[in-house]
Amino acid sequence: MSLSSADVPAPVLELKDVTYRRAEKQILHGVSFTVRAGEHWALLGPNGAGKSTVLSFCGAVTFPTSGTVCVLGEQLGKVELAALRRKIGHVNPRHPLRTPRTIREVVLSGITGTVEWPLRWKPTPDEEARAAGLIGTLGLGAKADARWPSLSQGERGRTLIARALIAEPRLLLLDEPSSGLDVAAREQLLETLDLLDAEYPGIASVLVTHHLEELPVTTTHAVLLADGQVVASGPAGETVTTQNVTTAFDHPITVTREDGRWAARAGRKQPPLR
Repeated sequence: MSLSSADVPAPVLELKDVTYRRAEKQILHGVSFTVRAGEHWALLGPNGAGKSTVLSFCGAVTFPTSGTVCVLGEQLGKVELAALRRKIGHVNPRHPLRTPRTIREVVLSGITGTVEWPLRWKPTPDEEARAAGLIGTLGLGAKADARWPSLSQGERGRTLIARALIAEPRLLLLDEPSSGLDVAAREQLLETLDLLDAEYPGIASVLVTHHLEELPVTTTHAVLLADGQVVASGPAGETVTTQNVTTAFDHPITVTREDGRWAARAGRKQPPLR
């Protein structure tokens, strides 16, 4: 049974034939995909594929050389960027915080969209309550007053997710959120991301990684990039395949999926024909 146009969720993010050139070097070549409300996309590819550049378009940070980028219904180049960015949650494990803020304070900084609290800024009681609720939801309630330098990488990751969510964004960007985590911390973080699908069903997300094992079960769609071009995109089960991943990484990779989780291992190169 096909969906009518009224049943299809609205686009949250649209890239159409996007190219990008930096210092005479072509970084992206005609990248196109559409993310709709409630969808969870993975942006996959080897180092140097162009993933970070694409994510910078998603976050309304970089403008394309050609093509169009629409974020939350607004076309880049025709919208006031500061207001648009406040509607986007960004989780960056390299968060450049330099003062020993508590988990509660870091989460609340997501309201202002700044690393540090602005001078003389003070959260409202409602904002304090929202922060407490998010901290509890992400399993950090007992450590709300723990300070940033004392946190594990996993605790920092969950804190940054809460920070991104407190501003009630419509789009959540996750830039290699499992970077630096051990296996247990990675699994806990992925469980957290899967929980968000139930708690915040309307949010769309884009997660960047080059490890298939770091994809949450709730991943719905994927884009595979290689050398700045789209190898494949669409529903995750149809896109994250042995053939497509092998092409993107230019190496034989066998892809498997069990209980909603992907895994990859190197295959064998075929001997040359004689």
